[in-house]
Amino acid sequence: MTALNTIEANGLEFGYLSEGPADGPLALCLHGFPDSAYTWRHLLPALGAEGYHAVAPFMRGYAPTSVPADGAYQTGALAADANALHEVFGGGSDAVLVGHDWGAGAVYGAAAHAPQRWSAVVAMSVPPLASMLSGFFSYDQLKRSFYVFLFQTGLAEMALDRAFVAGLWRDWSPGYEAVDEIDHVMECLSTERNVAAAIGYYRAMLDTSRHVEAYAAEQAAGAAVGERPVLYLHGADDGCLGADSIGDPLAHLVPGSRMEIVEKAGHFLQLERPAEVNGLILEWCRDRRAV
Repeated sequence: MTALNTIEANGLEFGYLSEGPADGPLALCLHGFPDSAYTWRHLLPALGAEGYHAVAPFMRGYAPTSVPADGAYQTGALAADANALHEVFGGGSDAVLVGHDWGAGAVYGAAAHAPQRWSAVVAMSVPPLASMLSGFFSYDQLKRSFYVFLFQTGLAEMALDRAFVAGLWRDWSPGYEAVDEIDHVMECLSTERNVAAAIGYYRAMLDTSRHVEAYAAEQAAGAAVGERPVLYLHGADDGCLGADSIGDPLAHLVPGSRMEIVEKAGHFLQLERPAEVNGLILEWCRDRRAV
């Protein structure tokens, strides 16, 4: 991957990694929690080899990307960031949008709000909200999701340290050696403001009073079915959001969408099974380019 670069979009300075020709079709890859742009270190070169300008920004509030002054962390704000990045990178209607975890939430909103910007859309590990809610309140899933409720309390900032992050990776992707990933996460959460930002995503999730009106349209779009078919990927052994707790994602996606359960993979399937995941994404992108 190329060295870390920066670009301004939607009032923020984004740090990003990239691969491929700068004049190729844009492929924007969005990470989740607790993660970083380095989660795409296998996918970016694969997309670059296909001729895409593959870009992985650090999400808002994750260093070196700036912390938003308005404190907006709702998925509508993340979707607005994605569409603003499409604009500043000169993306066309042939652009690709890939998101994992919180990045998946951004994908649904961005593609539904501005479908003309994106030809191929991929979401991973977090299904559409309506699908997720169908199984979220089972006992087993509530146990997995303890951190969501912890992050609503004043104890969150004290809890979110390296040991906590390592524990999440161990539980969410059993058997995966994540030392390098955890190093990158802790670099992104190197200050109190960055830690508060990462927690802010979860506080905005359950407390809509934290939503910034400027992103209301993107927020509403994220709950809609949208116009673009979506490739949805989920790890069979996901310890964050169990494969038995995601309902039927295709029931909440436009016809023509596709779902694949990736065997022998947990929550961070793009790192655990990179060859298989890359292959599925590239096939999906090729099919969309052929239309």
